Amino acid sequence: MKEKALSKPLAQPQQEVSQPEAKSGNVHVLESAMKLIFFICGFIAIGFVLVITVYLIISGLPAIREVGLVEFLFGTEWASTAEQPKFGILPLILTSVYGTAGAIVIGVPIGFLMAMFLSKVAPRRVANVIRPVVDLLAGIPSIVYGLVGLMVLVPLVRTTFHTAAGESLLASIVVLAVMILPSIISVSETALNAVPREYEEASLALGATEIETYFRVSAPAAKSGIAAAVVLGVGRAIGEAMAIMMVAGNVANMPDLLSSVRFLTTGIAVELAYSSGLQRQALFSIGLVLFLFIMCINVILNVVLKRKKG
Repeated sequence: MKEKALSKPLAQPQQEVSQPEAKSGNVHVLESAMKLIFFICGFIAIGFVLVITVYLIISGLPAIREVGLVEFLFGTEWASTAEQPKFGILPLILTSVYGTAGAIVIGVPIGFLMAMFLSKVAPRRVANVIRPVVDLLAGIPSIVYGLVGLMVLVPLVRTTFHTAAGESLLASIVVLAVMILPSIISVSETALNAVPREYEEASLALGATEIETYFRVSAPAAKSGIAAAVVLGVGRAIGEAMAIMMVAGNVANMPDLLSSVRFLTTGIAVELAYSSGLQRQALFSIGLVLFLFIMCINVILNVVLKRKKG
């Protein structure tokens, strides 16, 4: 009888030990499943990039081969519908470069200073009012930016500089600068908010003023996030088509600040609907050039950031 009585309590600890083992087994299965899902999602993203790259290469190379790489990239005349068509995209490339550079020169300082104001200087009530406005700018469709630019900015350029038409590179730069502001402000503010408070307190303790601390301590500490904001702004400026189509004039001229111009993106959007044959292949070639252009910019920026971190 005593042996039977002693045998019952000994069975309970075994059951208690098996429950944590079952839980750990379930957690292990769940972690494995989540890792598999993450791997599949990452593979899908890479697959999309590969599919787009292969498709652009297959669709864009025939026109480059027929026209000639040098003539296509460095030709100064685009006349795809003429009796003797010419497919030189140098004006489009230079216009995209100048337009993007101008938008970055205007938009990045304004966006960075605005982010610094919201993150470090502005009272909380003021910042809580301004942030929704910035988010609203990010949500406005591109066509609305183009419509406002066409109705307000284009007449202003025409009357101010006494030009025949206000559609110009200058109007395009201003519209692009406004469009990239929300992403630059939001990402830069997030990066500045992530800077440890101890960095700023140490700078203030050494006798630096608040403004010196913000620009010499907080900004360098958040440079990776600010650089990411610039990358997003560059991508938005290069890839915009609809708004620019309404204010640029869509004439394939060599870039001039007050003349009508055509960007790489608008060149595709304007002619794709009625294109055929070699003209359509040339438009895909423009897409390939644009894709490689954006990829090179991202690679260069990543290399520069890694060198600075090193």
